Amino acid sequence: MHEMSLCESILAILKDRAARDNFTEVRRVCVDVGPLSCVEPDALQFGFDVVMKGSLAEGAKLEISRPPAEALCLTCFRTVPVQRRFDTCPECGGEALQVTSGEELKIRELEVV
Repeated sequence: MHEMSLCESILAILKDRAARDNFTEVRRVCVDVGPLSCVEPDALQFGFDVVMKGSLAEGAKLEISRPPAEALCLTCFRTVPVQRRFDTCPECGGEALQVTSGEELKIRELEVV
């Protein structure tokens, strides 16, 4: 389950930010998890609760947002929504899509003390 290592990376980021921005507690972490990121939100939630124990983020709430995935169709040059990699363009049926969003896993917001 690679979500555990992702949570360890989130904790490392939180520790770095705490040292830089002088806070001692994290109450809420908001993350964007794109549908094409290969991250399972339930596993991320489980890993977050386990990894944050005993840290400055113990008891913090993890809020997961799922922004939509989009791609640029290289046939009709429209930006279109996609559900999976290798979808066809819903506008023209083209098969050459370049993903422009939906692969991200990023911390969007923190609530700290």
